[in-house]
Amino acid sequence: MEPISTAMAAFSVVSAGIKAGRDLGSLAKPLGQLFDGIDDAKGKHNKKKRSPFSSANEEALSTFIAKTQAEDLEQELREIIINTRGISAWHQLVALRTQIRVDRKKEEEEQIKKREEFREALTIWLLGGFIFFGIIGSLVLFVAWRMGKL
Repeated sequence: MEPISTAMAAFSVVSAGIKAGRDLGSLAKPLGQLFDGIDDAKGKHNKKKRSPFSSANEEALSTFIAKTQAEDLEQELREIIINTRGISAWHQLVALRTQIRVDRKKEEEEQIKKREEFREALTIWLLGGFIFFGIIGSLVLFVAWRMGKL
């Protein structure tokens, strides 16, 4: 499913929930899907991606339309939240969204760092083992040669 389709479906759920007076906390899952869809649509437009099945103009236009729709959804959500909950609720939501994005980026960087450290340790152990067994093998050959068994 395209990110913008996901965002639009989530927007309808969020919009209906807010208009019905539901708390933002109870709409966490569709809000997350909405913002993920918006971010994905915007990110897809910013990434240069080549497809063998579509022209550059076609791809640019489709990602631009999705990005524009995502921005429109975000603006509509902003207006709904401000009209029903006030500007402070919107600012809280934006701050929370920013904090979550920062936390996810930190977690991702930590995972990458752990993977790199694991690879380094594995490389060192494998190299150390190779050297160790190389030395042991050389000693065995040397002893066998000295005993005249080679």
